[in-house]
Amino acid sequence: MLDTSPRPQSQTYVELIRFLMQPLLERSDSLRVHAEVNGARVWLRVAVTPTDRGKVFGKGGKTIQTIRTVLHAAAKNLGHSLTLELYEAGRN
Repeated sequence: MLDTSPRPQSQTYVELIRFLMQPLLERSDSLRVHAEVNGARVWLRVAVTPTDRGKVFGKGGKTIQTIRTVLHAAAKNLGHSLTLELYEAGRN
């Protein structure tokens, strides 16, 4: 179950993204995450280096699909709908 302690919900999403993605990356410190919670809508913007992009997507996109599934389940548990956007680090 997702931790629903009184810290900002955006921070909960950032921590979940870091937990799911950092083990996949060569340079885990390069991961950039921005979370915005506006009512029942959540926007997650994640930037990774070009070399780590393939690791995050995985073979046939299976890894990123699994990450999306976990994030959507967590959001649904909190009554949110979620949008996840991935970028290359250094791009908007």
